[in-house]
Amino acid sequence: MKLWGAQLMNAFRKLLMLGAVALSVPASAVPVTSTVADLPPGQPEHAVARKAVPTIIHAGTLLAVPGDRPVRNASVILVDGKVRAVMPGFVDAASAGLPADAQIIDLRDKFVLPGFMDMHVHLQSGGASRTDPMLRLREPSEYWALNAYVNGVATLMAGFTTVRDLGSTGDVMFGLRDAIRDGIVPGPKIIAAGEGISPTNGHADAHGLRRDLMEAEIRPGVCDGADECRKAVRNAIKYGADVIKVHVTGGVLDESDAGTEQQFTDDELKAIVEAGHMMGRKVTTHAHGKSGIDAAVRAGYDSIEHAMWADEESLRLMKERGTWLVPTVWPITWVGDSPEKIAQGPFRNLRPNSLAKLYKLGDQPKKMVRMAIQMGVPIALGTDNGIAPHGTNAREMLEYVNAGMSPMEALKTGTVNAAMAGGLRDRGKLAPGMAGDVIALDANPLDNIDAVLSVNFVMRDGLVFKQDGQEVSE
Repeated sequence: MKLWGAQLMNAFRKLLMLGAVALSVPASAVPVTSTVADLPPGQPEHAVARKAVPTIIHAGTLLAVPGDRPVRNASVILVDGKVRAVMPGFVDAASAGLPADAQIIDLRDKFVLPGFMDMHVHLQSGGASRTDPMLRLREPSEYWALNAYVNGVATLMAGFTTVRDLGSTGDVMFGLRDAIRDGIVPGPKIIAAGEGISPTNGHADAHGLRRDLMEAEIRPGVCDGADECRKAVRNAIKYGADVIKVHVTGGVLDESDAGTEQQFTDDELKAIVEAGHMMGRKVTTHAHGKSGIDAAVRAGYDSIEHAMWADEESLRLMKERGTWLVPTVWPITWVGDSPEKIAQGPFRNLRPNSLAKLYKLGDQPKKMVRMAIQMGVPIALGTDNGIAPHGTNAREMLEYVNAGMSPMEALKTGTVNAAMAGGLRDRGKLAPGMAGDVIALDANPLDNIDAVLSVNFVMRDGLVFKQDGQEVSE
């Protein structure tokens, strides 16, 4: 891990320096008595989390609000981890009303904009852990928390300062979310769902194991009947869920042969969304088949994840109801969008049930998102990363442009649109009172969307995590 490695190396260098100093001191100069008794109470102090300092960012090109026109030569003023002001020109501390020792960050040759957001990731999955499928049965939750931590740092380094994690086991993601919040470890801000809500034998239930193993595996989000599902939602919120993730249909990667159409009843779907909304949570759902997509939209779900088999009628209904589409197209390219590519790709050895569903899917998600763009359906960026590698999140924007979006509209999906879809009123743009989530690109993405892949600078809540293309450890 780069960050921990840098911290360990810094500590090692300090120890070497101290050793060298000690060796150079004459024995007569070394006090005979111990200095332990001379230490005042509370010394040495515990490590503390980094604090944001007053900062001025000099931006060569600033897109403060994606969708608006970018401006040249501007300054972003940050205090206590939030944007205080955006000012024309390259101002100094006095002009910005900051202390003389305020931090000044020179991004005069960069394209500066708000931090990106991904509304659908699985930090616990993927990375080094995906090399051995049996790890899920062998390793404890602490193992998966560390895996999620590494994946979160990769995501942050790619310019994504907020992610919505839509499926993890136990309390893994809640612990990581809070550790990042408290400055114990670096990472993006996490909106965590925890365990998904699924019917028995649904997408988030256990499959493909012996009966005794499936019965032993605890799945707190599995429910049947309206009352049981209300309770599952309330318990999810009780134990830490920021958002409710539902599985209205089956999925490609589960090993069930029950298909990818609607699996929760209409009454169950309504009970789930009502329970979530009554406790102040957004409610989103995994949905592949048309019947499940349409049922969830009619029930009042806030967003639809994937929507693989949405047709024109489904998309029109989403547009009419203001339901957000989170398409997750990039993993389709990564896995393979044709039989030939799938046969050569990373999922070529899936179990037969899943592989058959993958072959049937093909490039349908790309056709769907092209139609959604043409129809003006509201779209927020989501990748489902954990399937594709973490840190590749920005490639989703390239998929949208390839499907017909302008570069500006693609940038909006991962900033202002994602903020609206997630109900995150304090981020998505750089304006007074908003979070100090700032990134800088080496080139202008409005000229070439590929520029989103070259993130030079990352600030989250006023703290710098990447500068000059390098991870910052202190």
